[in-house]
Amino acid sequence: MVKKTRDGLYIKPIEKGTTIDHLPVGTALHVLKIVGSSDDAITLAIGVPSRKLGKKDLVFVENKLLSNEQIAKIALIAPGATLNIIEKNEVVLKTRLEMPKKVVGLMSCINPKCITNIENVEPIFYIDDSGTARCYYCEKTMKREEYINRLRV
Repeated sequence: MVKKTRDGLYIKPIEKGTTIDHLPVGTALHVLKIVGSSDDAITLAIGVPSRKLGKKDLVFVENKLLSNEQIAKIALIAPGATLNIIEKNEVVLKTRLEMPKKVVGLMSCINPKCITNIENVEPIFYIDDSGTARCYYCEKTMKREEYINRLRV
């Protein structure tokens, strides 16, 4: 069954799985890369009207729960997004994603001379309130636009 939303959009609700709502426009494809392939349907809605954001992206992943690592990566690129766990057509868990303060092993450093890019050292980053990541080892900083493409998938 396809449902018409308050905004006049037609979206098929999922019976079981994960939805990520309130994504900034342009981030759904990055989320898809993080979620990876699935035997079940993955639905993307890009640039749909939103009263809260003006426009937003949505991702529906049927019959799949995301790992903590996948959720942390999504929080890096879309803090403030809403993650919903769906069971039997009902939301059983709803949480707003928050930007982590510390990230271990989820992305690579932009500095080619950083020890994490030369030796087998797991990258560690500290994230400030503006979303800028600072490498623990070389102290090189990256803005969100830079580290989105450096996430390990």
